[in-house]
Amino acid sequence: MADTNCPERRTALVCKELARFNIDVAALSETRLPEEGNIRETGTGYTIFWKGKAPEEPRIHGVGFAIRSQLVQQHNLASTAINERLMTVRIPLIQDRHLTLISVYAPTLTSNEEDKAAFYTQLDQTTSHWSSSLMVALS
Repeated sequence: MADTNCPERRTALVCKELARFNIDVAALSETRLPEEGNIRETGTGYTIFWKGKAPEEPRIHGVGFAIRSQLVQQHNLASTAINERLMTVRIPLIQDRHLTLISVYAPTLTSNEEDKAAFYTQLDQTTSHWSSSLMVALS
């Protein structure tokens, strides 16, 4: 018998809300999940991709995407995790063109200058790498 008192995972709750508003792709921030991975929330029809810090580090930051599983399968989508603040996913369009989505979690004003500079350097490198495709940065 299943434990009905067990709370739903946060990922399932997020996916239910996305389904309620008929959203196909959403960028996620402050995921606070360790390492890198993906999970298919079968009851909601979404796949979550994420990138966080190492398991031994504090569970802060973290970025990801929630994408309808049908789109993931249909287009064989996969994410590219750059670090716990940047992740990309490329969606094929027509005539060998792609839409590159970037999930961005920028350091706040209270972060140290070194962290901010490193983040913006990495963001610049990421956008330069995909400069030939249509690109949208989501925060």
